[in-house]
Amino acid sequence: MMMPDQMTGMLGQLKANPFQFLARMKMNLPQNMNVSDPQEILNYLVKTGQVSQNQINSAYQMMQRMGR
Repeated sequence: MMMPDQMTGMLGQLKANPFQFLARMKMNLPQNMNVSDPQEILNYLVKTGQVSQNQINSAYQMMQRMGR
C-alpha cells in the first residue's frame, strides 16, 4: 500500500504532465485530449479498458481516507 507522501507526489506528477505520467504507467491518451478535464481522462481510460471502474472507485476511497 502506498504512503500518503507517495500518493501526494504522484498526484503532483500527474497534474504537472498527465501524458508523461500516464505513459510511465503504461497508459495512453490521445494527443488531442483536454488534459485539464480529469473526468474526460477517466472516461477515456475506462472506455478503452486501460483502467476499471473498480480501480477508480478504490483510488477515490483511498483519497477520502487521506482527508483530501
